[in-house]
Amino acid sequence: QVQLVESGGGLVQPGGSLRLSCAASVSIFSGNVMGWYRQAPGKQRELVSSTATDGSTNYADFVKGRFTISRDYAKNTVALQMNSLEPEDTAVYYCNFRNFDGNYWGRGTQVTVSS
Repeated sequence: QVQLVESGGGLVQPGGSLRLSCAASVSIFSGNVMGWYRQAPGKQRELVSSTATDGSTNYADFVKGRFTISRDYAKNTVALQMNSLEPEDTAVYYCNFRNFDGNYWGRGTQVTVSS
């Protein structure tokens, strides 16, 4: 069983920045894909960004150029740096870990972009 714990959410004004972090209870060194998803009220959960252990990354069109995903293999964490935040980015952000053994989710962290 993989445990994921997110942190870093909060309230920020439009144009501001936040950095989300997700700590995994297992090594993230190989054989997995980690990502961030979000779910706004009344909407389906959607992929924001993902990173695989082969070094590849993937971004949703709506965050390209604004968000950056990164891994810290020493700390077994994945981070999402979010810049130029917009009210439309308001959602609960979930960390995801997927490997041959299963698909795991964190509990989520709230991000609210409002003036």
